[in-house]
Amino acid sequence: MGGFWRGVGLILALELKQRVRGVAWYVILGVCFALVAIVTLGVAVIAGGFGTTGGALYSSVVYFVLLLASLITPALSGTAVNGEREGGTLATIQVTSVTTGQIVIGKWLAAWVASLALLAITSPFLLLASAFGEVSGATALSSLLILTAQLGVLSAIGVGLSGVIRKPLFSVVVSYLAIAALSLGTLIAFAIAGSVTQVTVTNTTVEPAYRADGTTFECKPGTTVSTYTVPRFDPYWGLLAVNPYVVVADASYGDFDDNGNPQDLFGYIALGVRQAQIAPETETFTDYCALAVSGFEDDDQPTAEELLRTGVPSWFIGLALQSGLAALALWGAWASTRTPAGRLAKGSRIA
Repeated sequence: MGGFWRGVGLILALELKQRVRGVAWYVILGVCFALVAIVTLGVAVIAGGFGTTGGALYSSVVYFVLLLASLITPALSGTAVNGEREGGTLATIQVTSVTTGQIVIGKWLAAWVASLALLAITSPFLLLASAFGEVSGATALSSLLILTAQLGVLSAIGVGLSGVIRKPLFSVVVSYLAIAALSLGTLIAFAIAGSVTQVTVTNTTVEPAYRADGTTFECKPGTTVSTYTVPRFDPYWGLLAVNPYVVVADASYGDFDDNGNPQDLFGYIALGVRQAQIAPETETFTDYCALAVSGFEDDDQPTAEELLRTGVPSWFIGLALQSGLAALALWGAWASTRTPAGRLAKGSRIA
């Protein structure tokens, strides 16, 4: 086993050395640093206007890092294997004692480490956001760990597709499409599926009748019954489980104010997923007369914190599905790259 990881370490070191020798990598990091600085300043100004800064700022920076990784990682990892095959250097490595598994795993880890550099350069901004308060240690730790895992998944998809697909440009495009399907496709599919699934709701209401002075009222005799249709999303909330942004939010929420409201984007996104798990009631009763007596304050409504604590967490399901997808992609790269190949696709370059 030690020999296997020595081979992986050799490929990892080789990949990283090749990456740091070029100027382009440092330019990319510099541009990303500048973009994160601009976003941090903008969010700080906007959030400060609403009287909240720390939680909103911290979660925004984390999500912006994930967005940058979604845009950069496919370009960095999408040609990891087929790029060397096109350049005629893959065969040079394959004739050594390094195995195909070591090559694939080493290239994946190299792409993962490279993507973690994006997280490293944003650490000053994360520390700055934490300094404003509203961010607990548990939230900071969980968000960084789950973000690290997401970067690993994105890297695995890119490296895996670069081994399965022969043409570098095509593999990069497919990597972008795969990541877009996880990030945007799941949201679109969820919205469409829920919108076309309609359920009829029957609402019974008791309404107050205000007197001429407008300050006093009396309850009307009888009730009013109305029916209407609403979309039903609860059968499809699982589509959101594999969304990287939902996974980060669902694993990282935990900071609430005194009224039980979330203090960051993590909590609000996780709350939306929890609410999507609840089927709409088909029979509802609204007593506006009783609400008018209480000043239209409904104490029976659960707070956001209560909904989040009692709902079904989905991040571990999403992470498991993502890990399975990443493992499948890496296995495909191994199967397409192993030697002896037996039969190669027409036009494949050997050396």
